[in-house]
Amino acid sequence: MERREAGGSAMPRYEYHCEACNRKVTLRLSVTQHEKARPACPKCGSKKLTQLISSFLTQTSRKA
Repeated sequence: MERREAGGSAMPRYEYHCEACNRKVTLRLSVTQHEKARPACPKCGSKKLTQLISSFLTQTSRKA
């Protein structure tokens, strides 16, 4: 189950491959952050990230 950030909206998760340290990293970024900023690898700090195509999950209300 995805936890919601303060403010009530869930942040999308983006998966990247870091070319510098050869790791797969998952970052939680707002759509604006994803579009504007070039994210850095949380492991090594490199900005040599390639975005991976990944699946997504959505949460809907349950019917009683």
